[in-house]
Amino acid sequence: MSNEDALTDVDFHSGMSAFEAKHFSRAMQLLSPFADQGDPDAQHRVAIMYQNGLGVAPNPEAALRWMQAAAEQGHGLAQHGLGFMYMEGDCVDKNAELAVHWFEKAAEQGLAGSCTTLAMLYEQGNGVEKDLDKAREWYAKAGFENHI
Repeated sequence: MSNEDALTDVDFHSGMSAFEAKHFSRAMQLLSPFADQGDPDAQHRVAIMYQNGLGVAPNPEAALRWMQAAAEQGHGLAQHGLGFMYMEGDCVDKNAELAVHWFEKAAEQGLAGSCTTLAMLYEQGNGVEKDLDKAREWYAKAGFENHI
């Protein structure tokens, strides 16, 4: 590993640590270059900071752009986050079809929260055709047998 690679590795881990410690200005400073280079973990965290105004002014357009970039690379938490953005109309117009699409992508990766969200959407007919069989299926995948 070159010195430059070692420093880059340190910057990335320092940025992730700063995010976890809620030092968001520092996290944004350290993680933005990695987001620009296409790192999905950095993109996801940069999106969260822009979405919630953590360490930066809220920027819905940037939040959506970074969340989508990470989601399209297969980052499960970003797929789940993008699903919520579309479900709630946060940073983007509400779109139930896209919400379900992204929750399904995250659920395929085993995110129980996405399975549960899908189950509730189908149980309530919220943005999708009410379908108790599909709801039961998603609850079972989330580990809730015989929930309904």
